[in-house]
Amino acid sequence: MRFPAPGRSFPTKDEVADYLEAYAARFELPVQTGVRVDRLSKGDGRFVLTAGDRRFEAANVVVAMSSYRSPRVPPFAVELDPTVIQIHSDEYRNPSQLQDGNTLVVGAHDSGCEIALDTANRQPTWLSGRDTGHIPFRVDSIIGRFFGVPTVMFMFHHVLALSTPIGRRMRPKVLQILHRAGPVVRVKPKDIAAAGIKRVPRVVGVRRGLPVLEDGRVLEVANIIWCTGFHHDFPWIDLPVFGDEGPTHDRGVVAGEPGLYFVGLFFLYAGSSGLLRGVGRDAGRIVKAIGSRTM
Repeated sequence: MRFPAPGRSFPTKDEVADYLEAYAARFELPVQTGVRVDRLSKGDGRFVLTAGDRRFEAANVVVAMSSYRSPRVPPFAVELDPTVIQIHSDEYRNPSQLQDGNTLVVGAHDSGCEIALDTANRQPTWLSGRDTGHIPFRVDSIIGRFFGVPTVMFMFHHVLALSTPIGRRMRPKVLQILHRAGPVVRVKPKDIAAAGIKRVPRVVGVRRGLPVLEDGRVLEVANIIWCTGFHHDFPWIDLPVFGDEGPTHDRGVVAGEPGLYFVGLFFLYAGSSGLLRGVGRDAGRIVKAIGSRTM
């Protein structure tokens, strides 16, 4: 199958799912779906994974998931009036989840901008957060498909990598994107303005059960959608392999726990490591590392 389909820069979710399903069938991989690992530990020199009442042992474990998966919401959210509907972007599907009234979208990166455009079709919408800038082309335009996106992907895959001086120098700065959002990719400022969305400063607290902005204003809202990112989601790994910024590794290989590997982490090796384009290269290195242990 073509992946992605001709004429598009990125595959759809359905194309990714179909590809993975076909891949597993072709190589007869014993994939077990619907199994959630609760804990990864070590015993008698082997890794032990527990999933409910099931137990798995292995000499090698590859953690193939993203760095940030647990929704992050500010602590003061619990002080909001219980009549205000609160959902995280991770839970948002469409405006039917909201009640009538003003909607405040907190977080002005891609998810926040796109959700605000969606809700603005139905009810008055505010978008809270600083303007992080935007890329100067539309990703689905001719310029985007044939020049913009390929150029950006080339930079992320080959230039912003640990094998280059600029990549090693830029990695700490690029990692800050996890804490400070970079430019918006898919939505332009004129889209926000055309939809009638009102941009407001950051939400800094709660007063009388309602959100308070950085400039002191209190907003009368019926709904709040938190587009405020995610936390690390590795508390289930009961092994001493973490530093301040997550797992301690060398391109996915954890030296302190031989046999433990990571793929899919942001900038594991390059700026593309958290994307479909880059994860294959990182996975190839992990496969070789596992092979060298078993020879």
